[in-house]
Amino acid sequence: MKHELEPVVIAELEPLGYELVELRVGGSRNRPVLDVRIDRRDLQTVQVGDCERASRAIEAKLDGTPEMIDGRYVLEVSSPGLERALRTVADWRRFVGRRATVKSARFAAVGGWMDVGIVDVRQGAADDEFVVRDPKGNEIVLAPSDVIEARLTFHWKP
Repeated sequence: MKHELEPVVIAELEPLGYELVELRVGGSRNRPVLDVRIDRRDLQTVQVGDCERASRAIEAKLDGTPEMIDGRYVLEVSSPGLERALRTVADWRRFVGRRATVKSARFAAVGGWMDVGIVDVRQGAADDEFVVRDPKGNEIVLAPSDVIEARLTFHWKP
């Protein structure tokens, strides 16, 4: 679900060379917690300094426009981690060949979630399609509208 602060956060991150991967808003009404996950557009690893720069920029904007959020908020900025969200077609293209956990109405028979291997992302006639492989090896074609939520899945190799 897109939060009303998302365009504000994106506007502060873009000039710094970062992209918003995920914005979660939690906490309480009196003390909201903004959990911001960023990635670098140059595809380098997010470092502590990147999180500091992003945090300062977002904080300056929020503090400068108090009508956006109560002044008693908590801002947490971090990398997307190993099990990052896949939100855009560009994310799916970037991580072709990786494993993911996908929630889709098409997987209702298995509780809505399925652990899949991302086989490919291909251009369809109308939209981009994600071709995933289920645990039995069957290929399933998903349109972006089929995906409710998706995350990379990290698997330890023995």
